[in-house]
Amino acid sequence: MELTYREMTMDDYDASFALWAATPGMVLSASDERGQLAAFLARNPGFSFVCAEGGRLAGTVLCGHDGRRGFLYHAAVTSDMRGRGIGGTLARLALAKLRAAGIGKCHLFVLADNEPGQGFWARTGWEKREGILLYSADT
Repeated sequence: MELTYREMTMDDYDASFALWAATPGMVLSASDERGQLAAFLARNPGFSFVCAEGGRLAGTVLCGHDGRRGFLYHAAVTSDMRGRGIGGTLARLALAKLRAAGIGKCHLFVLADNEPGQGFWARTGWEKREGILLYSADT
């Protein structure tokens, strides 16, 4: 079957959430609930994508920006579809949208113990940054 890439919509939420929950190294939180994702997509229209094969979700990437830097989240491909270029294509689609919006740099977060994720991003040309620490606080 043919792979189809398109903009993510809220109709993709249930299948996307199930994929994320089944993906080792993916961390989900309250910010991934339906209402939060709807708000994210509304603030970043046209930046997030899915890949489907025969109506079945094969991969996702959430993408947004703050006007200065882009960010990728929840890039995931079903385990049986990995190795077919889906993750790379989803990332390129998101980067192209950021570039068209005048955003010149994009970041993503990978957990330190997520070796498959680190390997994927390194193989696809992303630069691992050293010397940067991430701090978080609840609002």
